[in-house]
Amino acid sequence: MYKFRDRVEAGRKLGLALAGLRGEDVVVLGLPRGGVPVAAEVANALDAPLDIIVVRKLGVPFQPEVAMGAIGEGGARVLDRRVVSLARVTDGDLRTVEARERALLDSRLERYRQGKAPMDLKGRTAVIVDDGIATGSTARVACKVARQLGAARVVLAVPVAPERAMDSLPEADQFLSLVSPRDFEAVGYYYRDFSPTDDEEVIHLLDSAARREHIGRPGQVAVGQDVRIAVDGVLINGDLHLPDQCRAVVVFAHGSGSSRHSPRNRYVASVLEEAGLGTLLLDLLTPEEEVDRGNVFDIPLLAQRLSAATRWLKGRDETAACRVGYFGASTGAGAALWAAAEPGAQVDAVVSRGGRPDLAGPRLAAVRAPTLLLVGGADTQVLALNRQAMDLMRAPVHLEVIPGATHLFEEPGTLARVAALATEWFSRHLVPEGVAEDAPGVS
Repeated sequence: MYKFRDRVEAGRKLGLALAGLRGEDVVVLGLPRGGVPVAAEVANALDAPLDIIVVRKLGVPFQPEVAMGAIGEGGARVLDRRVVSLARVTDGDLRTVEARERALLDSRLERYRQGKAPMDLKGRTAVIVDDGIATGSTARVACKVARQLGAARVVLAVPVAPERAMDSLPEADQFLSLVSPRDFEAVGYYYRDFSPTDDEEVIHLLDSAARREHIGRPGQVAVGQDVRIAVDGVLINGDLHLPDQCRAVVVFAHGSGSSRHSPRNRYVASVLEEAGLGTLLLDLLTPEEEVDRGNVFDIPLLAQRLSAATRWLKGRDETAACRVGYFGASTGAGAALWAAAEPGAQVDAVVSRGGRPDLAGPRLAAVRAPTLLLVGGADTQVLALNRQAMDLMRAPVHLEVIPGATHLFEEPGTLARVAALATEWFSRHLVPEGVAEDAPGVS
């Protein structure tokens, strides 16, 4: 049974557990890739800077998934001599594996740091964060790297680790794991959503943290709050982020089995926020309603909730004058277009990511908002459904096919392309005066 919805929720819970460090001279260090979204939430909770420590597992030559050690920045290396001996790994084998992994490590450092020096750790507390620990090899070498870089204290913090790991990480001064099962399964077993983190998300999270730390430019998100919206006799949860002098808000309608914590939609939302747009990420169903899978595909119900959230925005002083856009993913796109077809719908633009606009059926012809359909080139079935839906629409509609992308846009660069295209579309149709700043261009 999973313990965390996704890495974002795990990071928030970990941040609460580390609250005692708030106010100290702390640097939060995420292990790419999957540890960085967790670390970003910890850094937010502690109001601390965010950086990375890049490490690589050293796999047994004939069984690479089995770790015989790990390497890190600055020449750091940790070996499990027992595994090396049992696997009969020769010195030559070890040198070959390390050379290959060292080249990959250097490549990742260049990609993530983009010429920037690592954050100064001298005399500071380094909080090293990953999304979980299995063998502990990479965590141990990360602690060793932090120590070599001058950290006065090293705290290792993860959402989940096996019970046996609690006493086997001497490189850390303190080790915290929220969940420490005796009968440990794979790390992903404890997450409902353990989808891969790509390089673009890592780079974006680091850039966003750096901007919060050093720039504080106008248009950066000034208000972020958890909200509850009363509709149909229940309360639905949302995350509302508003920039200074908000002119437009994009409401996210998530797909089947997803939530407002979806790392893919949160990534897109963060790009929109940096362009000066407000965002509202919603759970259109309560946790109790999600148990009934029929509700997940009840497009009229989801659309009704989306319309109610739009009216809620229009009833608030700070958002009453804002234009509204919808960003729908998967089944959420069907709900977004259904809601946009309602008489008097107060929506000025729609973007669908890997969506199912066909689920809006005969209502498609009533949509008036300009609509952008983003579909992966390798998502052939959904691509066909989007083309069929286009034939039924009378609103301005554009289909953009992302080459090589599958349904979840997990391939390198594809989600970043989605975010750039969505930002350009919403900036054009929600703030035609060009109020949104620094929107990524679309070539």
